[in-house]
Amino acid sequence: MHVVDLARAVTAVHQHCGPIEVPRVVTSGNFASPITLLGPLLAELPAVRLHALNAQPDLPLHDGVIPETTFVGPGFRRHPRLSYVPCRLSMVPRLFSGPLAPDVVVVHTTLPRDGQVSLGLEVNVLPAAIEAARERGALVVAQLNPRMPWTFGDAVLSVDDIDLGVEVDAPLTTHAARAPSEDARLIGSRVAAEIADGATLQAGIGEVPDATIAGVLERRGLKIWTEMFSDGVLVLEEAGALDRGTPVRTSFVFGSQELYDWVDDNPRVRMLRTETTNSPAEIAQQPAMTSINTALQVDLFDQANASRINARIHSGFGGQTDFTVGASHSPGGRAFMALRSWHPKADVSTIVPLVDEPVTSFQHGAVVTEQGIAWMWGRDERTQARNLIERAAHPSVRDDLWEEARALGLA
Repeated sequence: MHVVDLARAVTAVHQHCGPIEVPRVVTSGNFASPITLLGPLLAELPAVRLHALNAQPDLPLHDGVIPETTFVGPGFRRHPRLSYVPCRLSMVPRLFSGPLAPDVVVVHTTLPRDGQVSLGLEVNVLPAAIEAARERGALVVAQLNPRMPWTFGDAVLSVDDIDLGVEVDAPLTTHAARAPSEDARLIGSRVAAEIADGATLQAGIGEVPDATIAGVLERRGLKIWTEMFSDGVLVLEEAGALDRGTPVRTSFVFGSQELYDWVDDNPRVRMLRTETTNSPAEIAQQPAMTSINTALQVDLFDQANASRINARIHSGFGGQTDFTVGASHSPGGRAFMALRSWHPKADVSTIVPLVDEPVTSFQHGAVVTEQGIAWMWGRDERTQARNLIERAAHPSVRDDLWEEARALGLA
């Protein structure tokens, strides 16, 4: 790796991409995007595909940028030039050695030490992108930030894997969790009641995961195997709920500065590639794997839509399918679908007769709302529909759902 100033890095990228009509730049997404480097770099490329997972609103997108992703974040959502590539997250790394081959990979790392850098808060699909770049002679550029936490596992890279580094001392983006609503607290408490000592959790971010974690602080020997985590894991650690003999395993992290300070140089936190964290086979090996996901809609056949609204892509498959399948195969594992029975913004029921959008996941262990728990796995389809209507659906729509259930042959 050659450490250069920003101007030289931008020039090198521009020269490398010169012969390519529309180069593809793959970069860190979520809260780890190297904004200081990306801005001037993209400005010098009149036409460019920018690939980022869960892009945040601060990404610089001029008129020649084509936002490309397999999981749509708020920075790309509703963008008129959005290029959405449907793909389960566990399979995204394969795309970089195939149809989404990178021309430039731009990552956000620590400063070097002992001939290595760490990807810090986000490993995710980046190792696969870097390997694909190395194989095809693409350029790898790093924003070297002294504020980035040093994390272990697949986060650690040799400086030989990076062509250019630019030192940028910039604050990291943080996330402040809001207090869960009453509905979320009730849903979380219902899920938490089903989690026993020694379980393995997929602990994501949001009101329901936070409320679930609040309900398991007295458990002991809990383990974490997840796509990402936020401050809830730190709460579990401080409560003594986690198994100290098992690493906390994840692929990316975002949350408070306190969380970043905790993961920094912490050997108990193991950052793993997406191919590992999201592999259904790996997930299935975790004892009592408990996945907690959410959706926009669940229908009477236990099919969930978590991706689209009125045919427009809202997010994507993400890891929901991977963890639903993996948890269902785990010894003692269960896949929970947790959501409000009534969507507050759209003012509609989230339990519907039949989803009219592409299905994100199905065959959940149970669907949980503030109304109750509707057990799904192992029940025949009529019992599944009855459980959803009587125990998960909002009371105001139950009569309508029964009428639809009869029309669908479910009653």
